[in-house]
Amino acid sequence: MKVIATYLLAVLSGNTNPTAEDLKAILSSVGAEADDSKIELLLSQVKGRDLVELIAAGREKLASVPSGGSVVVASGGAAAVTEKEEEKKVEEKEESDEEDFVLDIFG
Repeated sequence: MKVIATYLLAVLSGNTNPTAEDLKAILSSVGAEADDSKIELLLSQVKGRDLVELIAAGREKLASVPSGGSVVVASGGAAAVTEKEEEKKVEEKEESDEEDFVLDIFG
């Protein structure tokens, strides 16, 4: 990730075609170690490509990555899992409301 961030920093600073040496210089300026194989891999993958297009393609890929946690599908399907989660939230809220009520009486 630091190699990608270094590449982006180089491009954003005006160097539209940073070399491996440019990236190594940036990394060494902040005391980070440069991994030659990762730098070469990144440069080979971005060579001749527009940064805006790369970012757009990355966003599309990230949009397809699930980020809500895992879902267990039981015999009732995902709808049953969702119902149980909603029931649990309602129960927790009711318990929370009861505690608030007791505290208000004696407060």
